[in-house]
This record gives sequence, structure tokens and C-alpha cells, in this order.
Amino acid sequence: MSEKPREAVEVEEKAILRRIDLCLLPLMFVSYLLQYLDKTTLSYTSIMGLLTGTKMTTHLYSWSSSAFYFGYMIAAYPVSLGFVKLPLGRYLAAMMIGWSVILACHAAASNFAGLCALRVLLGVFESAISPGFTLIVSMWYTPAEHALRSCVWFAGNGVAALFGGLLAYAIGHVHQGSANLLAPWQWLFLIFGLVTFLWSLVCYFTLPDSPLTARFLPAEQRGRADRRAQARQQSCQSRRWKKDQFVEALLDPKTWFLFVYNFMVSLPNGGITNFAAIVIEAFGFTEFQTLLYTIPMAVIALFFLLVCALACNRYHGLRCYAMVFTLLVSLLGILLMRQLPAEHKWGRLVGVWLVSVFGAGWPLSLSLISSNVAGFTKKSTVTAILFIGYCVGNIAGPQLFSSSQAPTYYGAFAAILACFCIGIVDVLLLRGYMVWENRRRDKAQGKVIEPESDAPAGFTMDDGCIMDISDWQNESYRYAL
Repeated sequence: MSEKPREAVEVEEKAILRRIDLCLLPLMFVSYLLQYLDKTTLSYTSIMGLLTGTKMTTHLYSWSSSAFYFGYMIAAYPVSLGFVKLPLGRYLAAMMIGWSVILACHAAASNFAGLCALRVLLGVFESAISPGFTLIVSMWYTPAEHALRSCVWFAGNGVAALFGGLLAYAIGHVHQGSANLLAPWQWLFLIFGLVTFLWSLVCYFTLPDSPLTARFLPAEQRGRADRRAQARQQSCQSRRWKKDQFVEALLDPKTWFLFVYNFMVSLPNGGITNFAAIVIEAFGFTEFQTLLYTIPMAVIALFFLLVCALACNRYHGLRCYAMVFTLLVSLLGILLMRQLPAEHKWGRLVGVWLVSVFGAGWPLSLSLISSNVAGFTKKSTVTAILFIGYCVGNIAGPQLFSSSQAPTYYGAFAAILACFCIGIVDVLLLRGYMVWENRRRDKAQGKVIEPESDAPAGFTMDDGCIMDISDWQNESYRYAL
């Protein structure tokens, strides 16, 4: 049988990609929106009576913020084993059901111990979503498509921050009369928990485990969808844990460059996410003004996220540079917050808005995992290691904001400034290493291979399925920059 003309194949691929985008990305986007909303509800409730209702000081609130990431860190590697052993789509949906129930239970917390226990459990269940989506992107998309798609589902963060601020503002106006059995902060936990629970049921029946089981694709297109990503530097899902890939993940310099980056952006994130409302209120704004003024943070971060995503999708080799750019903008924001006198509250507020831009680089770092780490066990392990760095940073971040430094938090901003500087150097070193490795492989093979090319990358084929091999084991692999 003769092969299809190239034009016909390209038309078919575009149709498959369009269907994948329309059916898969909305599920990921809304799920990540709810994940961020649920995780950061604690920040909104911090100025809605939570501290009074649970009899907590600011210091204890810092630890309750960090408790989420203790659970996340403890669960990071066990959860990654679930990616290898269990059906991916249903596994992620089950974890969503778990965290929605835990979030609703936050409304019953009456003291620090109870709230901390719930935060730890919330971290355990939410620890699956980001690494799980990183794996999904690598299974469904080619390297050239990773940056934009990773940024699309991550954009749920910005929309959640916008939506969360507005909803918290509305609930904050609930009259606290005798007819109200619950405080506004309790209603917030219950409403967000219920919404997530209902959405998780939708995901349980619609989020596919792999392209081969996707109900939204016709049977004749599933195999094509499965092969299109694999043939371009990706590996198929394997239910077998491989020791050699686990060891390789620990020895790969890329793992530790990305670990350092994740830690250096997570340390500021842990503090800013949980203390943004408190910091803004300390500038001299009222409670409800503060809730409204957190909204531009989300808008600005979302704008830079879309700019970086579109630029990296249009021009190859920009991901690391875009990550550096977001850190430079956040660096400017920290300088405004830290250096401007207290009476310049609007200038310092602009600094708070700008400092959130560093988050736009985070999905690009996840896209580097999708594009540059092959082998299912290796990819799962590297992802788990990165999220351990993410957790350690977010645990330590709130502790930078000591009550003794309020309201200026001068020392906290100095530490965040240092983190951004180290992060910039780390990303540039990572890019330099990958450029060197690509050139070494080009020289060894006597040919130049474009990392984000649409052409297959020389994998060993067996009945149309690609073996589960790592990027180190395949010399034709090239790293996206």
C-alpha cells in the first residue's frame, strides 16, 4: 500500500492537534485554575477572620502556610510512582476528589493544629497535578508544542488569582449577623471545595489516560496521536519502573540546574503568595481595597505568561531567555518594594504587582522537562525531584516574613532579591550546558539535528511504537533551549 502524500499527512496531523487542544487543554486549564484557587484560599481568608477564628498569631499562620508544602514534599516521590503504575487520567481525577474534600473540611478548623493537619493533607493530594500535567504534555505534544501548551494550562493560575480575589471580595461583604451560622472565611473554603469536587467528577470520566484511550479521538486517529509525539524525541508510557533511568535522573546535571531554579523561585513564591494581602494592607489600604488590589497581580502575571508563551512558540530556543526575562522584571518589582519610602505606597504597590511576573517562567521550566527528559521513569523521577525543591522553597518562604519585621519586611525582600539573582545565573548555566551537549552530539554523529524540529529524531522503532528509552540512551536526542 502506498503511503499518503505529505500534504494529506500534514492536514491529518493538524486536525488531530486541533482536536487534542480543544478537548484536553480546557480540562487541564480548569483543573489547574481550581488547584491554585484551592491552595491560595488561605491567603484570602487571612484577612477575613481566619486568624481570629482559629486563634492563630501571624507566626502560626506562617507555619500553617508552610504545612501544605510539607505534605506536598512528603508525597512527591510516592505520587510519581503512581504515574508509572496507575492509569494517569483517573489517578489525577481521584487526587482532585481527595483535595476537594480536604479543602471543604478547612471550614471546620478551630485551632492551629487542626488547620495544619488539613494543610498537610491538602498538599499530599495536590502534589499530583503539576507533575501529572507535565507528563501529559510530553505524551501528547511534540517538543515544539510544549512551551505554549504548558503555559496554557498554567494560565489557570492567573485566572484563578483574578477570580479568587473577586469572589473573596464578594463573600467578604456577607453580613455577619445572627442568621449567619458561618464566618465569611468558612464559606470561602466550602464554596471552593464544592466547586472542585464537582469538576473532579467531570475529569474522572473525560481526562484520558493516554492517546490510545482518548474517547474524544476517533479510533483511527488514536494511534496516530500516540505516535506523533513519540517520534519526535519522546518515549511511550511504561508501567515498569526502571532502575537505570532512576539513577540517570540523579546523575543528570539538568536535573539539578532545574532543581536550583525551582527552589530559587519557590522561596519568593511561598512568601509572596501567602503574604501578598498582608503586605498590601500594611501599605495603608483597607481590607476590601487590599482584596481588590491583589487582582492586578494576576492580570500582569497572566499578560507576561502569554507574551512568553507566544514568543517561545513562534521562535525556537527562547525558553531559557524568557525565564531570565521574567526574573529581571520581578527583580525590578522587589527593588521598588524594598527601596521606596513607606509614604510612596502606590509605587510600592506597583512593585508587588511586578514581582509576581517570575511565575510566568515556571511553566517554561516544566516544558523543559517535557522536552528534554525522556524515559518514563526518568521523567517521573526528575519531576519529583524538582517538586521537592519547589516544596522546600515554599516551606521556607513564609518564614522570611517575620512579624518582627512588619510592616516593611526589609529582610524578606533582601532574601528574595538574592534568590532572583541566583536564579538568573542558574538558568543561563543550564542553557549553556544544553547548548554544549547538543553540539557534542552533533559532532559525534556528523550531522546537525534541530531540537524542536518536526522531523523524527532517530528512535529505534518496533511495530510503530517507540521503546521507553532515556535521552542519554538515544544519541539522536537534542535538547530544546
